[in-house]
Amino acid sequence: MNKDNLRRQIRQITRQMTVQQKYEKSNIACQRLIETPEFQRANVIMAYLSLPNEIDTAQLILYAWQHRKNVAVPKVSWQQRHLIPVQIHSLDTGLSTEPGGLRNPISGLPVPIEDIDIVVTPGLAFDRDGNRLGRGGSYYDRFFEHKTLKAVKCGLAFNEQITESIDTSEHDKPVDMLITDKEVIYFNKS
Repeated sequence: MNKDNLRRQIRQITRQMTVQQKYEKSNIACQRLIETPEFQRANVIMAYLSLPNEIDTAQLILYAWQHRKNVAVPKVSWQQRHLIPVQIHSLDTGLSTEPGGLRNPISGLPVPIEDIDIVVTPGLAFDRDGNRLGRGGSYYDRFFEHKTLKAVKCGLAFNEQITESIDTSEHDKPVDMLITDKEVIYFNKS
C-alpha cells in the first residue's frame, strides 16, 4: 500500500477510537515505556506533545519530571523545516497551538542533541522492522540524521497503528524500539 493510502487508513482507524479508548491505551503504552531500561536510565528525554489521535505523552513527561529527568520537546522551525529540541518545565504554559492542533514551545533553552538519551517519536504507522510512517514532512527523519544524535529512537503508538509493511525510501530513518499498548518491540540493527 502506498504511503498516502496508508496514512488515510490509519487516520480513519485512530479517529474511530473513543476518547476513553485512547486514554486507556495511552496510559498502558506510557507505562510500558516508563518501565523500559532505556527510559529508566535516561537523563534527558525528548518527547512529542501529543495531537488528539496520538498516544498522549503527558503521563510519561510528568513521570520524568517527578524523577528529576530533563524533558525536551520538538520546537518546529517551519521555515527551515527542522526540529529543535527545547527544554520545557510545564505542559500548561509557554506553548502555542498551531493550525492542525500541534503544540509548539514559544521559548525555552535548546538542548544539545548529543545530550538526549531517548527520543520518543510519534508516527502514523510503524511496521515490525522499525520503519515509521510520519505525516509527510520528514522532520523526524532529518532530526535522526544528526551526526551527534546517540539517543535511542523510540516509536510510541497504538497497537492499531502497526502495519504489515511500510514502503521506505533512502531518507526514511527507522526507530530502534516501538512501544504500544500491547507490546514492547526491539529491532535488531546491525
